[in-house]
Parts: sequence; structure tokens; C-alpha cells
Amino acid sequence: MIENTDNTKPLFSETLRGGQSWSHVLKRGTTLRIVDIEGNANVSALFYNADWPIERYNMADTLKAQQIARLTAGKVLYSDMGRILISITNDTCGWHDTICGVSNAETINRLYGTGTFQERSNDFYRNGYDGFLVELGKWGLGKRDLAPNVNFFSKVASLSTDQGELRYHGENSHPGAYLDLRAEMNVLVILNTCPHPLNPSNRYAPGPVELMATSTPPPTENDPCRISHPENERGFTNTERYFL
Repeated sequence: MIENTDNTKPLFSETLRGGQSWSHVLKRGTTLRIVDIEGNANVSALFYNADWPIERYNMADTLKAQQIARLTAGKVLYSDMGRILISITNDTCGWHDTICGVSNAETINRLYGTGTFQERSNDFYRNGYDGFLVELGKWGLGKRDLAPNVNFFSKVASLSTDQGELRYHGENSHPGAYLDLRAEMNVLVILNTCPHPLNPSNRYAPGPVELMATSTPPPTENDPCRISHPENERGFTNTERYFL
């Protein structure tokens, strides 16, 4: 079970098995804690304005505004309207991939074999792309609404070569590592726990995570996420004006 270090009564908590998909509207002023139970989990995530889903997480603006290629505590996730969807208020892992996308049926079949439902029943080999589509369909969204995703708990870094190759770091996250995602808008959160697309393991064994939602106060003027980069102040201001 998740240890609630803030002594705040959780709104809900649940466990996602490896390979499972999940979605929920995280209301403004709510924080979702995601815990890597066994270590080296991967949580692929998409984020949308729940009240107007055409507005969604924008990877390019998130990285450009904060001059980063990864996410960790003190960083925020921008929408394509220049508003803040999510703030990362705590993080004991330290590196979350923003650039490698999500696994699909082809990559899963190539690494692990077909592993169909007919062969393995409920233990069939799921992939992140199809998991996203299943959850998006529950909210009236589909393929055209897919966008670049985040891969929480996964680290991918560029090698020092002329080709700019990317290397997957398999020991990035440890058992019990967690991060806190504070919703700055009403955010539709889409998650799945399928393997990272660059994970080289030939054994299909995606790890489980635990989720816990709590109510949290709004950010102050000196909130670390707000003041970590000059552009973030503007992003928070845009977000606050949206709710006037």
C-alpha cells in the first residue's frame, strides 16, 4: 500500500497491473501519486483538458519553455494553449522520458512473440498504443486525438556519437519510487503500464504501479514549479485566467 506522507485522507487508491490501461478525470486541486511498486516500471501517459479535450499535452512546448528533455520535480506539463495541465511537485525517481513514444503491436510481437488472448487468456501481451486507444474510446476520443506521450519512471539518454543514438537505462527506477502529479486544470489522465518501446528485455514482464489521489491546495506565488523557469509564471497566469 502507498504510504501517505502528507497525512491527507486519500480520495481513492488502486493498483494497476503490468500491461493495464486506466483513465480518470483528475480535478483541479487534486494530486495523483504514482508509485513504482517493484522497480523499473513504465507508465505511459497522455493528458487532456477534460472540459475541452481538443486542448492537450504539448511535448514540444513543455521541453522548449523549460529548456529540458526530461521531466522531474519542479517541472510542468504544458498544453498546446500555453496553459499548465500538470505540475510535478515531488519525484524520487529523477528522470522521466518525454521523447520515445509508446509501444505498439509490432514492437511487442518482435520482442516477445504474439502472445495473443487466444494463447494466454488474460495474460496476453498488451501494447501501449492499443491501450491508449481503448481508454480514449471511453471518452469519445480516438486515433486523431493521440499525441506525444510521457513515459514515467523510464530513462532514455543520448549517446555521445555522431548519430545521436538513444540508450534505454533499465535500472532508472527503484522499488517504492514515486512522483506526484498536481492537476492545475480538470485533466483527463490516460495511463498504461506496458513496456517502454526501447526496453530491450526479451521477457514480457511489465511492472505494476499504485495510484493514490488526494486534495491539495492551489500553488502559491512562490511555488517551486511556478518559479523554476520564467515561462512557467506566464503559463500559470494563463491557467488562472482561464478559470476566472
